[in-house]
Amino acid sequence: MAVTFDLFGTLVDVAYPEDPGVAVADALREYGAEVPDDWDDAYREVHIDAPDGAEVPLPAHVAATLRSRGVDSPDNAARRAVITAFDPDVTTRPGAVEAVEAARDAGPVGLLSNCSVPELVARTLIRSDLDRRGFDAITTSVACGWRKPHPQAFEAVARNLDVDPSALVHVGDDPASDGGVEDVGGTFVTLETTTLDDFANDLRDGRYSWR
Repeated sequence: MAVTFDLFGTLVDVAYPEDPGVAVADALREYGAEVPDDWDDAYREVHIDAPDGAEVPLPAHVAATLRSRGVDSPDNAARRAVITAFDPDVTTRPGAVEAVEAARDAGPVGLLSNCSVPELVARTLIRSDLDRRGFDAITTSVACGWRKPHPQAFEAVARNLDVDPSALVHVGDDPASDGGVEDVGGTFVTLETTTLDDFANDLRDGRYSWR
């Protein structure tokens, strides 16, 4: 058995920009990029044809949005603007630290997060009460290329933990995405019906065991 956790909405809460497109546009101007007059419409258009379930890194989308309007992204402005726009205010959720500690006592522990913004997961962990060293593997959709619930996202974190995907016990707040672990034979623990404190107690009581 290996325990994996979703990050956003599960272990932490993060305050996102009210209007991501506006936040990115403001940051682009800060880094010297020209923002098209129809930016709001352009930002909402699809500019990169990706397979179903694949992650499109937000900087790639922003750069493609600019190119679609004949605008260059100088000095990697698209990436820098995205990272600036999504500078997180982080709150660690009740029971998160204890749940990760209990999982470590049970076996390998991983983090599996849907996140299209480079560096956001790492910065979020630094600003949380969680210890990054408490995770044996940190897998993000922007790094592995696939978003939950796609099986390849769960297969990626399983490889990083050196376990079979069916050995995963995945904890998350979104059945539509986190529940995809069941498609690879794993076990889904939903925070809709279980608290992090309850999950930690279940681990200590041996409710979940090695397969």
